[in-house]
Amino acid sequence: LGPLMKSDSDEWETPQWLFDELNREFHFDLDPCATDENTKCEYYYTKKEDGLKQSWFGRVFVNPPFSQVGKWVEKSYREAKDNPRVLVVVLLVAARTDTKWFHNYCVKGDIRFLKGRLKFGGSKNSAPFPSMIVIFRKETMVE
Repeated sequence: LGPLMKSDSDEWETPQWLFDELNREFHFDLDPCATDENTKCEYYYTKKEDGLKQSWFGRVFVNPPFSQVGKWVEKSYREAKDNPRVLVVVLLVAARTDTKWFHNYCVKGDIRFLKGRLKFGGSKNSAPFPSMIVIFRKETMVE
């Protein structure tokens, strides 16, 4: 998650309707890449706490800053696979099927491609890329 979509930021706030839909299904506990202003979960880490360096728990929602998406996807995969305290990790990321992180990690989870392009935060315009939801659960992850 992040502040409203701006050209000087790579952090785009999750549309509330999309988070609500996913939260009804997954009942999230933790947002490891949030701000005090935009967190959508009771428990969260800000840039200062650096969710990449923290141990996660419960049901985790991740909308990473796009400049570090590969690191967040790898961290999400590893937490879901190796951390017994993590039940599920759900990521909202750009549908970049040509990237290493997609082929190294996303294909091992469940992928839901979103129809159309999202409007992040209070933006008037849709994102310049398609998006996808990636779900990592121990019981359904492919090795």
